[in-house]
Amino acid sequence: MKVLVLAPLSPEALALLEGRCQVLYEPWTHTRRLWDASELAHRLQGEGIEGVISEIDFFFDEAFAPPSPLRILALCRHATNQVDLEAATAAGVVVVHTPHRNAQGVAEMAFGLMVALARRIPWADAYIRAGRWTNPLDAYERFQGVEMAGKTLGVVGLGAIGRRVARLGRAVGMRVIAHDPYARPLRGIPLLPLDDLLAQADFLTLHAPDTPETYHLINAARLARMKPTAFLVNTGGGSLVDTEALCAALREGRLAGAALDVVEAAPLPLESPLLACPNLLLTPHIGGATRETVARYSAMVTADILRWLEGKRPRYCANPEVWRRRR
Repeated sequence: MKVLVLAPLSPEALALLEGRCQVLYEPWTHTRRLWDASELAHRLQGEGIEGVISEIDFFFDEAFAPPSPLRILALCRHATNQVDLEAATAAGVVVVHTPHRNAQGVAEMAFGLMVALARRIPWADAYIRAGRWTNPLDAYERFQGVEMAGKTLGVVGLGAIGRRVARLGRAVGMRVIAHDPYARPLRGIPLLPLDDLLAQADFLTLHAPDTPETYHLINAARLARMKPTAFLVNTGGGSLVDTEALCAALREGRLAGAALDVVEAAPLPLESPLLACPNLLLTPHIGGATRETVARYSAMVTADILRWLEGKRPRYCANPEVWRRRR
């Protein structure tokens, strides 16, 4: 079987795949290319490619329409919104994905951003690099931070990532509370209405996805419920936070600080008001950018493709009705 690999894979996973398939290894990290959906569909047909491993490319109905040879599509992501799943299912194409492949990385990133805000680490580094560290007394007062032990951590979204952040918070002695209308309660972590959580949290960390329901979940009214000494971190969906409302809260001192690894428009436009906000730490959506994430999803997609080749049901099938229909 011919497999086109458009995502970076670990050497171990690539070797396993090459032992069973004809592999065309063209990861986006090498090519710097996002395929046009129509061009990609044309290539699949022209070269008889039956399997694809992808991370950033889009697969619309033309990728699955006859005479497409595609039989299995493996996504190195949890979400499947870059794929016309209905068209894939109608065509009998198995779609596998990689749930929670970056959960640990994102959780550690969120917690690291909280530490950076609490101890003002980025601003202290910039202070030294600008040649301003001439008076140790000034620095001690200017960059006096807060300890996280004993503070209240509010977790919005108690999925795989949120649960890991909660554990990290408890490990350093934080009181953890959560809001998630779909989660089951966890022992020792009260589930609260969002407004109640916002009023109590010293640190607020967001782990909900972008949906119509969560659009601007944190808006001006909800920011007003937060303590002026509180910190906000978003490593979830970029549209969870109302950018203008956040900037206003930071400029007016109604929030102690914030860190965003995700934004509404990425890459961030140079005219974005976020770039002029005080006490705001920005990172370029790198929460899941770890070597371990690559190794984890590599193992998951490779194992599922090999299982499929052996006639076994993939473990992480996103459209299981295809498999049931086949059986």
